[in-house]
Order: sequence, then structure tokens, then C-alpha cells
Amino acid sequence: MNKLMYKPYLYYNLLVRHKIFKKRHTYSQFQEDLYIKNFFKNKSNGFYIDIGCFHPLMYSNTALLYNNGWSGINIDLNQTSIDLFNIARKRDKNICSALSNKNEQSEFYFDHLLSPVNTLSKEFSEISYKKITKKKYKKKSIQKFTFELMVKKYDLKIPNIDFLNVDAEGHDFEVLEGFNLSKYTPKLICIELYDSKLEIKDQKFKDYLLNYNYSCIKEIGPNGIFIYNK
Repeated sequence: MNKLMYKPYLYYNLLVRHKIFKKRHTYSQFQEDLYIKNFFKNKSNGFYIDIGCFHPLMYSNTALLYNNGWSGINIDLNQTSIDLFNIARKRDKNICSALSNKNEQSEFYFDHLLSPVNTLSKEFSEISYKKITKKKYKKKSIQKFTFELMVKKYDLKIPNIDFLNVDAEGHDFEVLEGFNLSKYTPKLICIELYDSKLEIKDQKFKDYLLNYNYSCIKEIGPNGIFIYNK
């Protein structure tokens, strides 16, 4: 996109396409944000981490929380997503970074400037091409980080995490492995249960999270919602 048109494009997306000033009953794709909001109904200033945040309004599991006074850290490997968050979420820290279970150089499979299926997974991109986008992804080079290393890189101060959201387009399990749940213990986790083949692998996530005292309390669409059992 022409550089002169980029900033107007961002504001057009927020103001015209998504009507940012119009408060909504729900923002999530499957209304999982209503369940999350109700879970935290007595908390007005919580803290969230949103990995694979994509858009501050569209398909967002944290927009309702933000509207209720919450704040947090939003992370996405797509700079356009972060630019939108920087406009719409002034209380939040918004970071362009690719999270995984390893610190290494990797390929990023790019669909377009504001695609919900930009991904680190080659297999996910190939299946999405056949089933969803009908066009080939562009390959870009990107550095992957574990959550711990990203925290150090950006010198972040992480308070107690109330809510963790993970939506990483077929790379969710790797993000979870790199999060260090022995150190950070969100009260509630919502994570997409897809593997790189776009297949639900709920038991894999349940078994892994059980090791860190999390149990699944709800499945909504492709998402599992897990509670921390102290």
C-alpha cells in the first residue's frame, strides 16, 4: 500500500468499517467474550495478555474488557494489527512480535495487511489457501521469541495476569509451550484448539494445561476456556 494512504486506511478501518465509537454487546467471533466478561463480572480494572490479537474490535476477546476499564498487552506478528491497536487502545502496550516455543529465525506466511489467517505455520497457510483464502501466501522472514524473552527484550513489567488469550492460527500450542506457566499463572486462559492442519486437538491442550493446574470449564467454537486451580 502507498505510504501516504496507509494512515487514512487505518482510520477508515476503525471509524467507518468498524465504527469504533459504537459500543457493542459482543465483539468475539463466537461470543466467547460474553462468557469471559461474566467470569470477571466483579473485576473492573483487570490485566490481560492477548497473543495473536489481530484487531482491537473485530473478533476481539478483550474489547469488552477494555471497555470495562481493563488494560493489558496485545501482541501480534503483523505490524498493521499493532498500528490499529496503537490508535484504538491507548491504555494498552501493543507489541509487534512473533511468539513461539523457540527463539529463532523463522518464516512468516503473510496473506494480506489485515488478514485473520497470517501465520507462522506453513501447513496452516497451505490448508487456509485451499479452504479459505484461495490465494498463495507471501513468505517473510521473522524472529520468533518465547514470551519470557519478549518480556526481557521490551523490559516489560508483568503484574498478575487475570486473562490470557491466545489465537495464533495453527501455532497456538507452540505459543503455549513458550509462555512459562510455571512463572505466569493467568486466572483464565482462552486458547484456540486448532493444530496446523485446522483440526481441533482439545485433548492435547487439556493434557498439557493439566500439568500446570488448569482445567477446561468451557468450549466455545474452536476455543477452550481454562481456569487456574490454585
